[in-house]
Amino acid sequence: MTKLSGTILDGGSQPEGLGAGTRPSKRVLLAGAGKIGSMIAGSLAATGDYRVTVVDRSASQLEGLPQSAAIETRVLDLTQPADLLEAMRGQFAVLSAAPYSITSHIARAAKQAGVHYLDLTEDVATTRLVKSLAADAATAFIPQCGLAPGFISIVAYDLAKHFDSLDCVRLRVGALPQYPSNALNYNLTWSTDGVINEYLRPCEAIVDGVLREVPPLEELEEFSIDGVRYEAFNTSGGLGTLCETLSGKVRTLNYRTVRYPGHRDIMKALTHDLRLGERPEVLKDILEHSIPGTMQDVVLVFVTVSGQKQGRLLQETYANKVYGRVIDGVPRSAIQITTASGICAVLDLLAHGKIPARGFVRQEEIQLDAFLANRFGATYATHQLAADRAA
Repeated sequence: MTKLSGTILDGGSQPEGLGAGTRPSKRVLLAGAGKIGSMIAGSLAATGDYRVTVVDRSASQLEGLPQSAAIETRVLDLTQPADLLEAMRGQFAVLSAAPYSITSHIARAAKQAGVHYLDLTEDVATTRLVKSLAADAATAFIPQCGLAPGFISIVAYDLAKHFDSLDCVRLRVGALPQYPSNALNYNLTWSTDGVINEYLRPCEAIVDGVLREVPPLEELEEFSIDGVRYEAFNTSGGLGTLCETLSGKVRTLNYRTVRYPGHRDIMKALTHDLRLGERPEVLKDILEHSIPGTMQDVVLVFVTVSGQKQGRLLQETYANKVYGRVIDGVPRSAIQITTASGICAVLDLLAHGKIPARGFVRQEEIQLDAFLANRFGATYATHQLAADRAA
């Protein structure tokens, strides 16, 4: 296979301290060869600094991966512990881009194999399991390395550190079609299972200083950015571990998914009124049969933090948009780009000793400046953000 040139996510820039003569070629096992897994594999392999073995039970998915001498593939049932353990032998880390329902199998095998573990899960129960596995681990366990949870927590915690005391921390994220053309105002851009899961599971929040569970698809709000109207509502998992980290330090903390107006009402009718929330496999079949996917999407990241600073109640805001685009001749969606860049950046920071290499690592422990300076994290860097931080 022909090796890719450059770094897929940001044009091939090298991180600090890494050059052409000092390539460590760390071995990484990647579980999952879907949309996100494909981009992770290509991005890591293209640097020349990682050799990636991708495992998936689908041979056809593996055949669709980028062609590179630094990528190997293997058909594997990710629910079989013995096979996972064998595949992890000699690896620096395992990255899970598999469905959330399989992630627990990979995490347990990583603990037994003694390799670093990173995942993209938004599932709260899975993260709790990962935390328990990390308690006495000799390697790092770093869940929620994507967009939300993931980058959104890094941004929110960085803003929170600017205040003497906190009042409200509000996180809003949406992966949206640029050209909505159906009643849902939505196209499928990532895991349908993941979307359904976050629409059905209870959501964590801090309300009046108390950690609570709040229902999904509720607390609807509307706002506008650059003249475009959006709605946002509760969904599960986006806060990651921020509730625990900021417990006792903030009056209000919540996370809501952003969509175009009208989406929430239809999804609530499907999941509640028609009771398809009790039959998620049927809901998945309906959505995938009826709603087309798209690579022409935009990821919106919107964080507001308010609190006391030098005796005044002030607010700081982070707003960013990342668009889908063609990279090295391949159309990539914004959610692919942002999610893959998140986990690749965290792996890179781990490999270069810039985050803890043992135990449970929260996303908010990662410094925003270090993340954005990374070759993969640079995907999120904007001129506006740089100007704001310089000011």
